[in-house]
Amino acid sequence: MTTLLRSLTLCLALALTLTACGGDGESGTVPEVADTSVAAAVESAKAEGAAVVDVRTPEEYAEGHVEGATNIDVQATDFDDRVAELDRDTTYVVYCRSGNRSAAAAERMREAGLTVVDGGSLEDMAAAGYPVG
Repeated sequence: MTTLLRSLTLCLALALTLTACGGDGESGTVPEVADTSVAAAVESAKAEGAAVVDVRTPEEYAEGHVEGATNIDVQATDFDDRVAELDRDTTYVVYCRSGNRSAAAAERMREAGLTVVDGGSLEDMAAAGYPVG
């Protein structure tokens, strides 16, 4: 009998707790949140005509790259100087082989005052519809 009473008390307490967490009585709909994935950001930048920057080495660039991309090697000693020459009114999409260097390059370019979207990898860019040659 005591076990049954404890079980019922626990169930009642749990039910009251769950009811209290039910919200403020509004419709219960969840507001829509914009898709902030890398793919969505890249597609948006592409639609706006953003310039593409390949931050891999010149050798990697020569093996294949997004058509029309400018090659600015993030590991080169003149990277910051080349970034300083870029148009401040243009949005840039940067990419590399795996996404690691593009993240570092995007951060440095933002610090230089540019608007930058990290496009991730060459594969991500191709998936977003950029032609690769």
